Amino acid sequence: MKILVTGGLGFIGSHTVVELQNDGYEVVVVDNLSNASLDVLDGIENITGMRPFFEEFDLRDKAKVRLFFQKYTDIEGVIHFAASKAVGESVDEPLLYYENNLVSLINILQELKKRRKGSFIFSSSCTVYGQADEMPISEDAQVKPAESPYGNTKQVSEEIIRDTCKVCPMLNAIALRYFNPIGAHPSGKIGELPIGMPQNLVPFITQTGAGLRAQLSVFGNDYPTKDGTCIRDYIYVVDLARAHVVALLRLLEGKNDSDYEVFNLGTGKGSSVLEVIQSFERISGKKLNYEIIDRRAGDVVQAYANTTRANEILGWKAEHDIDYAIKTAWEWQTRML
Repeated sequence: MKILVTGGLGFIGSHTVVELQNDGYEVVVVDNLSNASLDVLDGIENITGMRPFFEEFDLRDKAKVRLFFQKYTDIEGVIHFAASKAVGESVDEPLLYYENNLVSLINILQELKKRRKGSFIFSSSCTVYGQADEMPISEDAQVKPAESPYGNTKQVSEEIIRDTCKVCPMLNAIALRYFNPIGAHPSGKIGELPIGMPQNLVPFITQTGAGLRAQLSVFGNDYPTKDGTCIRDYIYVVDLARAHVVALLRLLEGKNDSDYEVFNLGTGKGSSVLEVIQSFERISGKKLNYEIIDRRAGDVVQAYANTTRANEILGWKAEHDIDYAIKTAWEWQTRML
């Protein structure tokens, strides 16, 4: 089967392409290379022995999206990663996030609506919950007003997909609400490679450890947590990628219970920013240079997943702990020096 992976040269997208190809799927990647490199194609090919089809264009371009689906008429499923994804940046550039994340989604769904069938996996986020009242967070938790424009684009995107499925009987979708992906492929051939200043914690840690950054900023130590820093559920990226393949197969085999389903993806364990730093120091043997600064707008206090639904219904479970994920991230970083 031929599967479209948008944003397939990005961090999570590239690892998912590897898992798809290892399972025998034929993959077409669309990426505008705004936060990715063509070198990732080589990494994917080196790991799997296959090079995915690749099309470079911006999914906000409605005409190009239409031409793409006219060219690839045998697409059986779509995994949609392409989006801007940094909480802090979204606070500073809200219009960029609303345009990029919503318009690209709408353009794809409009093309899928014209087709006789479609299986659609959406890269959602735990940010849809805002600051949840209870931990761990289950799929039944109230979706509160988002803490950032990024989080709001995920909330609105889920609403768009759900409403579209209601009027397109042949379209089935799963939104995967995942927590904080980290790490790199164990081969060391692909990993997280942010362009410019890293927007996520772990690549900033590894770049600081490697001497590429002078110092890591920890945004606040006065939160109501065990050590005063924010708590997140850090999930190994290959475990996360496997979940996308499992969810896609559920739709392709018609095993979904409704036309729109939601699953949390995480480890079920929360780690504070300082605990992540301590994990890196254990793994690398290096003392990390960091400074506590003011809180960052858009950050919630804590978020970690109740994964029961994904474990029982999808038959998926995170297999690796934070130390293993940090180890692969550090190995990837040192190979890039």
